[in-house]
Amino acid sequence: MHLPRRILYVDDDAGTRRLVEKLLGRRGHNVVPAESGAEAVSLAQAEKFDLIAVDHYMPGMDGLETLGELRKIAGCPPVVYVTGSEESSVAVAALKAGAYEYVVKSTGDDFVDLLERAFAHALQTERLKAEKAQAESELRAANERLGVLLREVNHRVANSLQIVSTMIGMQARVLPGGAAREALDDTQRRIDAIAQVHRNLYASDDVQSVAVDQYFDALITELQHTWSTPAAPRVIRLSVQPFELQAEKAVSLGVIVNELVSNACKYAYSNGAPGEVRVELGLDDERHFRLLVEDDGQGMEAGAAPRGTGMGSKLIAAMARSLSSELVYDPSHAGVRATLRAPV
Repeated sequence: MHLPRRILYVDDDAGTRRLVEKLLGRRGHNVVPAESGAEAVSLAQAEKFDLIAVDHYMPGMDGLETLGELRKIAGCPPVVYVTGSEESSVAVAALKAGAYEYVVKSTGDDFVDLLERAFAHALQTERLKAEKAQAESELRAANERLGVLLREVNHRVANSLQIVSTMIGMQARVLPGGAAREALDDTQRRIDAIAQVHRNLYASDDVQSVAVDQYFDALITELQHTWSTPAAPRVIRLSVQPFELQAEKAVSLGVIVNELVSNACKYAYSNGAPGEVRVELGLDDERHFRLLVEDDGQGMEAGAAPRGTGMGSKLIAAMARSLSSELVYDPSHAGVRATLRAPV
């Protein structure tokens, strides 16, 4: 070792204590001897040491017991275990109990050389542990700062989308009923579906993933409020399994559900007739989720052109592609049944 160290050496053998104190002292170290485990624990509690060496075989409190008591002391320095036994079980027990290194006891300078190498390795290990802990602490702090920043970004995005949605709603209200107003209403709902993702993100501890059960509960509640009226009552039933989905995937899925549910509410049932729309979402296996949206309405004729402007169909196809999937319609279902299976 290059620097002088203050070392507590614990051994019931007086001759060994004197030898170690003498030889390590010649190398510039300050060695404080202790003849028992109890004395060593008392000294370690009262004084500061850079290193501690503990002998295994001692009457009363043996080395392992002493090591256990030393490790309870706050700021305990690295401990090197010393034993006259070459049994591997002793070394393994000491390392499991918290020793940094172990040395087999011998006589003369060879033993002190081994001690010094063990001390150097123990101090290096301690330094690496401290550097790792510091790096982990700095990483946690950086992640916390990033999380705060991302939550603020999502908050601002959600607020900005809400402003855009409000402006579109105001514009729609000054238009007479017709295709233009209906198109603006549809656009407003699409923006609201995306804004709901960002509201979910800034309210969550996880700023990169969305809890789909919470997101879809809010989304379906908004759609229910929009589409169910006394003149055309609609019941939208949601069954969703809790799982996490990346934000961009949640946006795509939310747009698809918004389009499918809106289409069902608008076109599945005749004017004034009540109707039900069912939305089911859950994990299909560990790597995929499955979405089902269905109604019991009039269904769709094969090959028929999309109702309305056709923008919804184009959005659904685009969002499905972004999920590496496609929407599949069940021709055997009386109404409309659409399913989508995509990677989580």
